[in-house]
Amino acid sequence: MSNDRTIEGLTITRHGGGAEGEYHAHIEGTKAIGKLTWVERDGARVAEHTLVPREIGGRGVAAHLVDALVADAREHGFKIVPQCSYVEKKFDQNPSWADLRA
Repeated sequence: MSNDRTIEGLTITRHGGGAEGEYHAHIEGTKAIGKLTWVERDGARVAEHTLVPREIGGRGVAAHLVDALVADAREHGFKIVPQCSYVEKKFDQNPSWADLRA
């Protein structure tokens, strides 16, 4: 994984599936939810947007969302199209993910 930073009280959940979905990041004690949205296209997940509210920003939440997507790609055998500029940047920083790029 690219993110060695642990965030106390962070939970990542998966929502949706099939043609579209989201990863949600919640930090205990806050109401804010960080999200990474994706859509299915040609057997790959297109990472569209990564959104982290200010309330929980600056802690590495977005990186944990991308890490969850990458872990799922490895486990379930799908490719990722990093359409979101943040996801693209993380792919560029992690050459070991090159095999997951669609």
